[in-house]
Amino acid sequence: MRIIETHAHLDDPQYAEDLDAVVLRAKQAGVEKILLASVTMRDIDKLKALENRYPGYVYTMIGIHPQEVNAASYKDELDAFDRAIADGKYIAVGEIGMDLYWDKTTRAEQEIVFRHQIEAAVEINLPIAIHAREAFQPTVDILREFDKTKLRGVLHCFSGAPENAQTMMSLGDFYFGIGGVSTFKNAKFTERLAEIPLDMIVLETDCPYLAPTPHRGERNEPSFLPFIADKLAAAYGKTVEEIGEITTNNAERLFF
Repeated sequence: MRIIETHAHLDDPQYAEDLDAVVLRAKQAGVEKILLASVTMRDIDKLKALENRYPGYVYTMIGIHPQEVNAASYKDELDAFDRAIADGKYIAVGEIGMDLYWDKTTRAEQEIVFRHQIEAAVEINLPIAIHAREAFQPTVDILREFDKTKLRGVLHCFSGAPENAQTMMSLGDFYFGIGGVSTFKNAKFTERLAEIPLDMIVLETDCPYLAPTPHRGERNEPSFLPFIADKLAAAYGKTVEEIGEITTNNAERLFF
């Protein structure tokens, strides 16, 4: 089985003691590549160190997560982002976007930071990995400011309706990251998941968060991706191997 992990946080301290074992289990599960999402510019050096530690296997995104945006420091973060993206090679710009679940007071700053990072991605022709929590419409409104022929990326941790997916696909070459939430008993969005073209789906864990059933509540890791592939196999009427092959091809088309 072939799988690509399109969104992981292996720089999280939860992996400090056994990262080599985590990566080995991922390889044994058929994971061919792991894409690391950035959260803040303070962590870029750690991400790049992991890329060097596992060459040709781990790939780094660059981005400022919306929850890291605040009025006092966002300009400094953007300056650091501009310096880093000019000096280094990255697979994508992410994890970027809007999050109005925890804090709505930073909405204006989030919009500035999101827009700035999209502009940078478009300028150097990189895909974007979008975080949109309780902020689908504001996200769409910002994306509509850009030339859809130059936008491509993935809506990370997708759990919306097919209509939302259609909206995103009308704005650019957008894929949908399906993770552990799809395996939860209350994941109603999977009932209509097959209405979204399978050739626009990629797999992700968002580890160490959101571990799939039967590991829900545990530390997540890339080796759990087959549980997500199994859920998609049931939704689309495919074998797990077919899901792995198709989503791997999708990820390669988008990122590589």
